[in-house]
Amino acid sequence: MMNPTPYVMSLEPGSYYFCACGRSASLPFCDGSHQGSGVEPFAVDLAESQTVAICACRRSANRPFCDGTHKSLAAG
Repeated sequence: MMNPTPYVMSLEPGSYYFCACGRSASLPFCDGSHQGSGVEPFAVDLAESQTVAICACRRSANRPFCDGTHKSLAAG
């Protein structure tokens, strides 16, 4: 099982859509590749600039944000 680390990035105020299906070519952002899959992106509105950690393992209980779950996944 993979052990991907989160995408850590500084974002400006605004609306963001983060991929929930894993198909996006511009991860962690949604590029519309989910169309027809029944999966919708995570919409996040930021009121102020902040640094965020976006889940890459797709198992966080707080998606799209990382909660550290990837640390407990077996590598390989």
